[in-house]
Amino acid sequence: MKVKQMRLVVTADDYDAAVAFYRDVLGMPEEDAFSSEDGRVVILQAGRATLEIADANHADYVDEVEVGRRVAGHIRVAFEVEDAESATERVAAEGVEVIAPPTLTPWSSLNSRLEGPAGLQLTLFEELGEEAS
Repeated sequence: MKVKQMRLVVTADDYDAAVAFYRDVLGMPEEDAFSSEDGRVVILQAGRATLEIADANHADYVDEVEVGRRVAGHIRVAFEVEDAESATERVAAEGVEVIAPPTLTPWSSLNSRLEGPAGLQLTLFEELGEEAS
């Protein structure tokens, strides 16, 4: 299994303000955007992505330094993989809880949802493109 992309998925109460900030203020180029009766999503390029894993003491320390108190919450991280089914099977075999098996999405990808280590919710997704149409 080789991860091809990491996507941090943020659900925003004020979608327009969030898009304006990340796209226009921070200057993250818009890669794609989708809108339907089921909602809106924009995918912004963030350059190179990394995964930082910290223990609770370090997370407490960083929050204390930057904010003055512990404030960080949980997030969902999405990883693009070459084969969502085999990647899901592989991580499940390692003891990761599968919340939902690979499912074909309306946007032509195959996505599974997992409960990863340290309470991190994960999506593994395979872009299918024209294959799913």
